[in-house]
Amino acid sequence: MQRYWLLFAQAVTVALALYFVVAALQPEWLQRAPTQVGVGVPGRAVPVLQGASVPASGSYREAAGRAMPAVVNILTSKASRDTHPLLKDPFFRRFFGDRMPPDEQLASLGSGVIVSTEGYILTNNHVVEGADIIEVGLADGRKAPAQVVGTDPETDLAVIRIAARNLPVMVLGDPEAARVGDVVLAIGNPFGVGQTVTLGIISALGRNNLHINHFENFIQTDAAINFGNSGGALVDTQGQLLGINSAIYSQTGGSVGIGFAIPVTTAKTVLESIIKHGQVVRGWIGIESQDITPELAESFGLGRSSGAIIAGVVRGGPADRAGMRPGDILVAVAGKAVANTSDMLKLIAALEPGEKVPLRILRKNRESTLDVTVGKRPRQPSQ
Repeated sequence: MQRYWLLFAQAVTVALALYFVVAALQPEWLQRAPTQVGVGVPGRAVPVLQGASVPASGSYREAAGRAMPAVVNILTSKASRDTHPLLKDPFFRRFFGDRMPPDEQLASLGSGVIVSTEGYILTNNHVVEGADIIEVGLADGRKAPAQVVGTDPETDLAVIRIAARNLPVMVLGDPEAARVGDVVLAIGNPFGVGQTVTLGIISALGRNNLHINHFENFIQTDAAINFGNSGGALVDTQGQLLGINSAIYSQTGGSVGIGFAIPVTTAKTVLESIIKHGQVVRGWIGIESQDITPELAESFGLGRSSGAIIAGVVRGGPADRAGMRPGDILVAVAGKAVANTSDMLKLIAALEPGEKVPLRILRKNRESTLDVTVGKRPRQPSQ
């Protein structure tokens, strides 16, 4: 028995010695073969293949993937308008030779969104304003010349068109369903570096009185928007278009987290009007107004804080012919209440020129109704 125990002890000693030698010289021999990690049906291993795409938690890759193909880069150029006429004279060019300055071409960058398979692209008016040449670069690498279909300086929107086939189109979303705090993506071509996606949230809705455009109803976002993003897309987490990025608030020229986009509801109205008429047609009655402030309400003894005080009436205009006078308070347009001057402007602009609509006014604390035949709003210059 003692002999067997001695043999067992010697065998164990040799085995341990071999183990330590192998562990020191060839440790990989002791590693276990890798096992397949499975996901899916319980009790059944489904191997994860190397290189397979596994969506990360919190990723917005699918939204970006849907929206990015329909966002384009816009390159515009125009000849300098400041060149002295004499410098274009052939005699002076021959006389001065190489010392003559070349015709200066001013180039700028922007973005746009394809909204129709027929090649219609929404962008900002300030992106294409005054351009002699417009070139559109698609996300798939194609380039195409573009023509301006129409512009609307009052909303800073423009529609251009390219002749190309198999165009990706952005799906229009519903800004009315958007809420403060919703995640959004801004897609554009900042500083010409190439198509870029930035992430943020909706910071505010219905921003106005910013004195950027005549008609303001901005979506405010903290998604980074920089030079070159103008005309690009603000999309939701489904990759649907919520707005056209238009402006930023900045004291440095770079993004500080306060950007503004024009809601797609406004953009769609402008798009349809431009395609149909070549321009945006709006109602007009020829008045100037101001908001009712607590001070004005107290001064005039008004019992209300909503509505718009008529500060001026265009002589011979629709409101003048209907009997409206300075000092009247406009409280409703075609049965819709007027909360302030911004409301009033939008309600009147939405009216069809030529139609007769009732305007309810307050004059010396007495309400009355005036029937006004709506005129066509004169085209306003760019701000």
